[in-house]
Amino acid sequence: MTKAPRRRSGAHPPEHGPDSILVSEMPSSVSRELGVFDRFATRASAFFSKAWFFTACVLLVLIWAPSYFVIGEVDTWQLIINTATTIVTFLMVALLQNTQTRADKAVQHKLNAIADGLADLMSHVAEADRQPGLHSDVDELKAAVGLEDREGA
Repeated sequence: MTKAPRRRSGAHPPEHGPDSILVSEMPSSVSRELGVFDRFATRASAFFSKAWFFTACVLLVLIWAPSYFVIGEVDTWQLIINTATTIVTFLMVALLQNTQTRADKAVQHKLNAIADGLADLMSHVAEADRQPGLHSDVDELKAAVGLEDREGA
């Protein structure tokens, strides 16, 4: 469940200047609850990423290879392994992509929180120490927060 992006505190609407950056979700606003599919995908990812699962896959191929002598027909023999691997690959890609996308979003939320906090700290230091050059760095950092939402990957 996603919530609407929040604005930086004290920011004006976009038409009022460069300081009004629309920020993507921050970690505190991200729901901790996962849907049924997300929980399943997380468990499946943990299951499929184990060394023993890879070993089981290799073992399956080693059992399949000599099965040609039992089946006798090369087309049927190839069809069995092609169908099995295609189905497993198709399902695993969907599950693992879900898990990877959620992990990428979590990292991005963390980076946004760090950048937002750093921008606030830099703004405070720039005002307290009267360092005008630091304001341009703060503006660049503020522009970077939420950049992934504006780049359209």
